[in-house]
Amino acid sequence: MNGRVFLMGVVVAGFGAAGFAQEITIADGGVGQAAVVVVADATEAERHAADELAGFLKQVTGGEFAVGEQAEAGRSRLLVGPGAARLAAREFSTDTLGAEGLVIRTVGNDLILAGGRPRGTLYAVYSFLEEEVGCRWWTSKVSTVPRRPTLKVGPLDVRFVPRLEYRESFWFDAFDGDWAVRNKCNGHSERLDAARGGKHTYEGFVHTFYPLIPPSKYFKDHPEWFSEINGQRTAQNAQLCLTNEAMRAELVKNLKERLRADPAATIASVSQNDCIGNCQCSRCAAVDQEEGSPAGSLLRFVNAVAAEIEDEFPNVAIDTLAYQYTRKPPAHVKPRPNVIVRLCSIECSFSQPLADERNHAFRDDIVGWSKICDRLYVWDYTTNFVHYIMPHPNLRVLGPNMRFFAEHGVRGVFEQGAYQSHGSEMAELRAWVLAKLLWDPTRDGQELIDEFLDGYYGSAAGPIRAYLKLTHDAVEASDDWLGCFSRADAKFLSLKTLSAGLKLLEQAEAAVGDDAVLRQRVQVARLPLLYTLLIRWEALHKKADAEALPWPVEDDIRAVYERFMTIARAKNVTHVAEARPLEWLTGVVEQTASRPVPKP
Repeated sequence: MNGRVFLMGVVVAGFGAAGFAQEITIADGGVGQAAVVVVADATEAERHAADELAGFLKQVTGGEFAVGEQAEAGRSRLLVGPGAARLAAREFSTDTLGAEGLVIRTVGNDLILAGGRPRGTLYAVYSFLEEEVGCRWWTSKVSTVPRRPTLKVGPLDVRFVPRLEYRESFWFDAFDGDWAVRNKCNGHSERLDAARGGKHTYEGFVHTFYPLIPPSKYFKDHPEWFSEINGQRTAQNAQLCLTNEAMRAELVKNLKERLRADPAATIASVSQNDCIGNCQCSRCAAVDQEEGSPAGSLLRFVNAVAAEIEDEFPNVAIDTLAYQYTRKPPAHVKPRPNVIVRLCSIECSFSQPLADERNHAFRDDIVGWSKICDRLYVWDYTTNFVHYIMPHPNLRVLGPNMRFFAEHGVRGVFEQGAYQSHGSEMAELRAWVLAKLLWDPTRDGQELIDEFLDGYYGSAAGPIRAYLKLTHDAVEASDDWLGCFSRADAKFLSLKTLSAGLKLLEQAEAAVGDDAVLRQRVQVARLPLLYTLLIRWEALHKKADAEALPWPVEDDIRAVYERFMTIARAKNVTHVAEARPLEWLTGVVEQTASRPVPKP
């Protein structure tokens, strides 16, 4: 398969060599030689998979591929879905495939593309199109669909079950339903309807204590339901009193009402607010002291909620956070089977892998949770929330971190990125690479990065690759703490690095020649360097003057700003940070421009 084999996350097995076909001809000289077969009782997702297969094969070969319940005599059959698979292999079973495992197998003159329900058959089709045909879906708008008028495959016998049950590349463009299903993401935010296999759906995604027990409704009559801090009950920057049984009964009632109104939900969040403020009353404090962590009172509470909703909602798991003050696992209590713990890496440095000594606190916590939790998820951070567009050289850790999660029994990963806007630094690259690692954590992260660069940037890939090496080498040399709230004056963002990066991107733009599409992609890649210069204009100008360094852009800040904005608007950039719209930059530039540049 183009030099790659599928590696399975759970089981490696096959049907054996019996029935293996000789090479199957799908198209010859632009004429389709096979029919796509899907049975009458196929699911909506399986029918969509058949249509996708026929559509992409037509793009690749130029031939027509009929979709129906039968094939003309003498034609090869592309059997889509478990029902169709049994036309060629009566023993075909999805029993060990779960919801998403897949089989790609040749039998005689037929090709089976099938899997578990609801998404396995879709993933079989897309895996075949990727690994055998060469299709790639880089972004929601940019794909590689090769031209192969003659297409032959086989023999094949592949069986793959993904290791991670929950996979979310939480980047703005990755929410597109077609991109998500083709790249095998299945998280809450992706726009995946039934035809695209559906997804894991949360009832309340995160920080749900107050949505479930609103202080505006309950605090006046029941202050004892909320945190006691310094001897006072409060709902300001606080949590719930997790040992109060009356509050728990009300929360369960409210949660059940929400779940009845949301039958698609597979997970319900019962999770702490986005602050500290945990209850310090004598009962909560005693539990936390016994457990050695505030996660003790939280997990006992969540376990009790999970037990109370289980009979009515047997297919819904309760999700909670191990976040900030609850990150350390408890000493005694363990999560119930229907409880998911999402461990958050927010305090880590992302210039080094999470297994590195620099991140030893998180490393110790994931080891601890992995010993007691059957459904451990991770909430990971892959952007800079205070400067979406600024260089954020974390690409080298993406592969090692995903392997680290898989090696510690993690079953779901939420990769939080720049989720509000196009144009964030290397957004398309991160979204795609993360999707591939989520599907198969054994993949080599650097190989995936190189593949994307070649496919998306074409002739500009070499200088872009050199630019990324420059920024990653700079952050490693600086020993900066690359968090998800990194400052713009980090050491690695030196004038020397910014200037060298701009030169490399000038080379990238020259390499694309008259290709306007590739030129626009290179210009978007330049935005992070221009952005950093704009928001640090005076400090970097002083540095250049003091050390007699050449200034890398126009000396007029408004001219650089206009160049930045022209590119940003063409890319539909709306935010430069989680809490800052694009227009924030206008104010920064105007303030700087109104002050005279100091003379050297």
